[in-house]
Amino acid sequence: MSISPPEARGGTRVRVQRIGTFLSSMVMPNIGAFIAWGLLTALFIEEGWITSLTDLWGEGSWVADIGGWGDYDGGGIVGPMITYLLPILIGATGGRIVYDTRGAVVGAIATMGVIAGADVPMFLGAMIVGPLGGWCIKKLDALWEGRIRPGFEMLVNNFSAGIAGAALAIAGFFGIGPVVSAFSRLAGNVVDFLVDQSLLPLTSIFIEPAKVLFLNNAINHGILTPLGTNQASETGKSILFLLEANPGPGLGLLIAVAIFGRGVAKTTAPGAAIIHFLGGIHEIYFPYVLMKPKLIVAVIAGGMTGVFINVVFGSGLRAPAAPGSIIAVYAQTASGSYLGVTLSVIGAATVTFLVAALLLRTDRGTGDGDLAGATAAMEKMKGKRSVAAAALTSSMTDSQGSTTSTVPATISAIVFACDAGMGSSAMGASVLRKKIRDAGFTDVSVVNKAIANLTDSYDLVVTHADLTERARERTPSAIHVPVDNFMNSPEYDEIVALIARADSAEDAVEAEPVELEPDAEQLALASIVLSGSATSSAAAIDEAGQLLVEAGAVDAPYVAAMHERERSVSTFMGNGLAIPHGTNAAKGSIRRTGISVVRYPAHIDWNGNPVEFVIGIAGAGDDHLRLMSRIAQVFTAEDQVARLRAAKTPEDVREILGAVHA
Repeated sequence: MSISPPEARGGTRVRVQRIGTFLSSMVMPNIGAFIAWGLLTALFIEEGWITSLTDLWGEGSWVADIGGWGDYDGGGIVGPMITYLLPILIGATGGRIVYDTRGAVVGAIATMGVIAGADVPMFLGAMIVGPLGGWCIKKLDALWEGRIRPGFEMLVNNFSAGIAGAALAIAGFFGIGPVVSAFSRLAGNVVDFLVDQSLLPLTSIFIEPAKVLFLNNAINHGILTPLGTNQASETGKSILFLLEANPGPGLGLLIAVAIFGRGVAKTTAPGAAIIHFLGGIHEIYFPYVLMKPKLIVAVIAGGMTGVFINVVFGSGLRAPAAPGSIIAVYAQTASGSYLGVTLSVIGAATVTFLVAALLLRTDRGTGDGDLAGATAAMEKMKGKRSVAAAALTSSMTDSQGSTTSTVPATISAIVFACDAGMGSSAMGASVLRKKIRDAGFTDVSVVNKAIANLTDSYDLVVTHADLTERARERTPSAIHVPVDNFMNSPEYDEIVALIARADSAEDAVEAEPVELEPDAEQLALASIVLSGSATSSAAAIDEAGQLLVEAGAVDAPYVAAMHERERSVSTFMGNGLAIPHGTNAAKGSIRRTGISVVRYPAHIDWNGNPVEFVIGIAGAGDDHLRLMSRIAQVFTAEDQVARLRAAKTPEDVREILGAVHA
């Protein structure tokens, strides 16, 4: 398990992600209100269900009377909902995020000002003044904190909130509202131009890569949802709701990986496809693209196809489809758009599948490129290490020398965090919670939250590898475990093992150093090489694996399984250490637990990382976890690594690796 160290990286992408997360945090809690508005729109729109029944039953029927109170044109419930309710909910939520209940109240008052000063639904305005209202009252409260005489607190608090809200409402009415209205009209004209010129499909060139880089919330909730809702309020539907939410590209990609992929990706893709298509968790296919970046071409082609079909058929949704499940998409599909929407999903999935299949098929004879090479490319593109699949129980040092958090004495509170806190985190938390409870640890809580709502009160935080930096900012004292696969991540089992070790250590006295016997079978002297001959990571795996074979710990096929494991997940651990080991399917090739140690004084390149020590692992049962614990204790101590570097004989190496706490 890789525990990600604190790093001072980020840049523009992380800043945009942070903005997108904040926008998502304002919109996602209110999606139920958007769904309700969409359903009411379907009932009372001019071509809606009630109108159809009125035509069937006649103008004087009870159906016509019901239609009167819903009047889509503004006299019933639909118009006031989009004009007042939805923006105020967003503004209040934004204020609450910044400054709890007082922020929500001032944010709602300020939002009412921009609503009154605009002639279009003020979603963008609410996203601006809601958080602004929370920030203003927070700053005002800080000015006289501790200076109010006893008995006057309520008076000052109420009047300060009222005055701040009124001032912001006036500013919104005369300033922010008109400016945002002008921007919304301009953006709407741009969208109309793209549709008229048949250029809207080109937006997929930007949207699909942005999604995979976890900028989807900034695009969807910051741009497409406000513009789409404005458009839907005028025409009853909007194609903009389908630009990002169409599940077709992700479905096509996952089916292609399930048929033509390799290793872990191939085995997990079918389940991921079901969760993506029916559950609407689009994040689940992002790691598959990140492992093989050229697959972005497939999802772009599929996205463009889906948008083109929707443009041709003039189809759209009445309200945002969140999550992006096919069920949510159909629930919000406008009358007369079902054929176009259906064909857009099928077309997007088909084109993505065909392009992805071609790209994957051309990889089948490329040897050790595949996932290992893709992981190295991802490291270069994302600026961080790939996730390791081994169980390091202590803090590790990264290749730049940064040190991670240490493991606490107990682990009782775990949080699975994602951008919005409703999609991948909910699924990951469910899987991890079941594993932990099946292991008998019923007192360990596992919850899911949005990164923006995290507090530094958790022992362990699990996130997608690309979101770990932002999660660490909010929970610096926790262990951070990045994962690349939400369904069946190997890190989940290692987290359970980590909990077990922390639990067993809670009431234990300080352990005494345990020495490996000189004739211990687990680490034979013949399995220690002080100066390896390999010059590449593949050759180093062969060298370490052959030592295990010669020691009688494994059969020869286990070495091939070590290469297979490396192709799926890099075993580089940082601090000059790599720990190649076989897949779970290769357990039958293990005769007994054993390790081999090869030192490379000149270092070798391991997917772009310098490696000095390669430790081959063959674990029978759970013995390998104890071995990993011992190795971790050595490699988190610089003085121990220095001793290994200076060791003159195999006996010296075995003594250093044996003289650790068991």
